[in-house]
Amino acid sequence: MKIGIVMGSDSDMPVVKKTIDTLKSLDIPYEVHIFSAHRTPDEAKAFAAGAKDNGFGVLIAAAGMAAHLAGALAANTVLPVIGIPCASAHFDGMDALLSTVQMPSGIPVATVAVNGGTNAALLAAQILAVSDGAIAKKLTEKRTADYEAVIKKDKALQEEQK
Repeated sequence: MKIGIVMGSDSDMPVVKKTIDTLKSLDIPYEVHIFSAHRTPDEAKAFAAGAKDNGFGVLIAAAGMAAHLAGALAANTVLPVIGIPCASAHFDGMDALLSTVQMPSGIPVATVAVNGGTNAALLAAQILAVSDGAIAKKLTEKRTADYEAVIKKDKALQEEQK
Protein backbone atom coordinates (compact mmCIF):
# COMPACT_ATOMS: atom_id res chain seq x y z
CA MET A 1 0.00 0.00 0.00
CA LYS A 2 1.03 3.56 -0.57
CA ILE A 3 0.40 6.81 1.26
CA GLY A 4 -1.40 9.72 -0.36
CA ILE A 5 -0.17 13.19 0.52
CA VAL A 6 -2.30 16.18 -0.41
CA MET A 7 -1.37 19.78 0.24
CA GLY A 8 -3.74 22.68 -0.15
CA SER A 9 -1.12 24.90 -1.75
CA ASP A 10 2.46 24.70 -2.93
CA SER A 11 3.29 27.04 -0.04
CA ASP A 12 2.85 23.95 2.19
CA MET A 13 5.73 22.18 0.44
CA PRO A 14 8.39 22.92 3.12
CA VAL A 15 6.28 20.99 5.64
CA VAL A 16 5.37 18.26 3.16
CA LYS A 17 9.06 17.84 2.27
CA LYS A 18 9.61 16.54 5.83
CA THR A 19 6.84 14.00 5.23
CA ILE A 20 8.31 12.94 1.89
CA ASP A 21 11.84 12.65 3.28
CA THR A 22 10.64 10.48 6.16
CA LEU A 23 8.65 8.17 3.87
CA LYS A 24 11.64 7.90 1.52
CA SER A 25 13.90 6.96 4.44
CA LEU A 26 11.47 4.15 5.31
CA ASP A 27 11.13 3.14 1.65
CA ILE A 28 7.35 3.57 1.74
CA PRO A 29 5.67 4.44 -1.57
CA TYR A 30 3.68 7.66 -1.75
CA GLU A 31 2.04 10.10 -4.12
CA VAL A 32 1.86 13.87 -3.64
CA HIS A 33 -0.83 16.21 -5.01
CA ILE A 34 -2.01 19.79 -4.65
CA PHE A 35 -5.77 19.96 -4.20
CA SER A 36 -7.52 22.74 -2.36
CA ALA A 37 -10.63 22.09 -0.30
CA HIS A 38 -11.88 25.49 -1.47
CA ARG A 39 -10.40 26.09 -4.93
CA THR A 40 -10.51 22.53 -6.33
CA PRO A 41 -13.10 20.74 -4.18
CA ASP A 42 -14.17 18.33 -6.93
CA GLU A 43 -10.61 17.10 -7.45
CA ALA A 44 -10.03 16.71 -3.70
CA LYS A 45 -13.28 14.78 -3.36
CA ALA A 46 -12.51 12.52 -6.32
CA PHE A 47 -9.03 11.77 -5.02
CA ALA A 48 -10.34 10.81 -1.57
CA ALA A 49 -13.29 8.83 -2.92
CA GLY A 50 -11.03 6.76 -5.17
CA ALA A 51 -8.06 6.48 -2.82
CA LYS A 52 -8.76 2.98 -1.50
CA ASP A 53 -9.37 1.56 -4.98
CA ASN A 54 -6.15 3.26 -6.15
CA GLY A 55 -4.00 1.40 -3.61
CA PHE A 56 -3.72 3.97 -0.83
CA GLY A 57 -3.83 2.87 2.79
CA VAL A 58 -3.59 6.25 4.54
CA LEU A 59 -4.04 9.86 3.45
CA ILE A 60 -2.10 12.84 4.80
CA ALA A 61 -3.46 16.36 4.30
CA ALA A 62 -1.33 19.45 4.86
CA ALA A 63 -3.03 22.84 4.92
CA GLY A 64 -2.80 26.20 6.59
CA MET A 65 -5.21 28.95 7.50
CA ALA A 66 -8.77 27.59 7.32
CA ALA A 67 -7.27 24.06 6.88
CA HIS A 68 -10.42 22.26 5.81
CA LEU A 69 -8.51 19.89 3.52
CA ALA A 70 -8.13 16.98 5.96
CA GLY A 71 -11.81 17.10 6.82
CA ALA A 72 -12.83 17.35 3.17
CA LEU A 73 -10.78 14.25 2.39
CA ALA A 74 -12.04 12.38 5.46
CA ALA A 75 -15.65 13.11 4.49
CA ASN A 76 -15.09 11.21 1.24
CA THR A 77 -13.15 8.11 2.33
CA VAL A 78 -13.09 5.51 5.08
CA LEU A 79 -9.28 5.44 5.00
CA PRO A 80 -7.44 7.00 7.94
CA VAL A 81 -6.68 10.68 7.33
CA ILE A 82 -3.88 12.51 9.13
CA GLY A 83 -3.98 16.29 9.15
CA ILE A 84 -0.90 18.48 9.28
CA PRO A 85 -1.88 22.02 10.26
CA CYS A 86 0.60 24.38 8.60
CA ALA A 87 1.61 27.70 10.10
CA SER A 88 0.89 30.75 8.01
CA ALA A 89 1.60 34.42 8.50
CA HIS A 90 -1.42 34.69 10.78
CA PHE A 91 -1.96 33.13 14.21
CA ASP A 92 1.21 30.94 14.09
CA GLY A 93 -0.81 27.99 12.80
CA MET A 94 -3.35 27.99 15.64
CA ASP A 95 -6.15 28.64 13.12
CA ALA A 96 -5.07 25.63 11.05
CA LEU A 97 -4.68 23.47 14.15
CA LEU A 98 -8.18 24.22 15.37
CA SER A 99 -9.68 23.73 11.90
CA THR A 100 -7.97 20.36 11.59
CA VAL A 101 -8.58 18.98 15.06
CA GLN A 102 -12.21 20.11 15.53
CA MET A 103 -13.99 17.56 13.36
CA PRO A 104 -17.62 16.60 13.86
CA SER A 105 -18.45 13.21 15.32
CA GLY A 106 -18.33 10.51 12.67
CA ILE A 107 -15.59 12.08 10.50
CA PRO A 108 -12.35 11.61 12.43
CA VAL A 109 -9.04 13.19 11.44
CA ALA A 110 -5.87 12.31 13.30
CA THR A 111 -3.91 15.52 13.79
CA VAL A 112 -0.21 16.05 14.38
CA ALA A 113 1.54 19.21 15.58
CA VAL A 114 1.66 22.41 13.56
CA ASN A 115 4.22 21.80 10.79
CA GLY A 116 4.51 18.17 12.00
CA GLY A 117 5.36 16.63 8.64
CA THR A 118 7.76 14.07 10.06
CA ASN A 119 5.29 12.79 12.65
CA ALA A 120 2.54 12.59 10.04
CA ALA A 121 4.73 10.27 7.97
CA LEU A 122 5.62 8.18 11.01
CA LEU A 123 1.99 7.89 12.10
CA ALA A 124 0.96 6.87 8.60
CA ALA A 125 3.74 4.28 8.59
CA GLN A 126 2.58 2.95 11.97
CA ILE A 127 -0.96 2.57 10.61
CA LEU A 128 0.33 0.57 7.64
CA ALA A 129 2.66 -1.42 9.93
CA VAL A 130 -0.35 -3.01 11.63
CA SER A 131 -0.63 -5.29 8.59
CA ASP A 132 2.84 -4.92 7.04
CA GLY A 133 5.69 -6.57 8.91
CA ALA A 134 8.37 -5.01 6.69
CA ILE A 135 7.24 -1.50 7.62
CA ALA A 136 7.02 -2.49 11.29
CA LYS A 137 10.62 -3.72 11.11
CA LYS A 138 11.79 -0.47 9.52
CA LEU A 139 10.04 1.56 12.22
CA THR A 140 11.66 -0.54 14.93
CA GLU A 141 15.07 -0.06 13.33
CA LYS A 142 14.47 3.71 13.12
CA ARG A 143 13.51 3.86 16.79
CA THR A 144 16.66 1.94 17.70
CA ALA A 145 18.83 4.25 15.59
CA ASP A 146 17.20 7.34 17.13
CA TYR A 147 17.79 5.91 20.61
CA GLU A 148 21.44 5.18 19.86
CA ALA A 149 21.97 8.69 18.47
CA VAL A 150 20.72 10.27 21.70
CA ILE A 151 22.85 7.97 23.85
CA LYS A 152 25.90 8.82 21.73
CA LYS A 153 25.23 12.56 22.14
CA ASP A 154 24.85 12.15 25.88
CA LYS A 155 28.14 10.25 26.13
CA ALA A 156 29.90 12.99 24.17
CA LEU A 157 28.40 15.61 26.47
CA GLN A 158 29.53 13.70 29.55
CA GLU A 159 33.07 13.48 28.15
CA GLU A 160 33.09 17.25 27.53
CA GLN A 161 32.10 17.88 31.14
CA LYS A 162 35.11 16.01 32.57
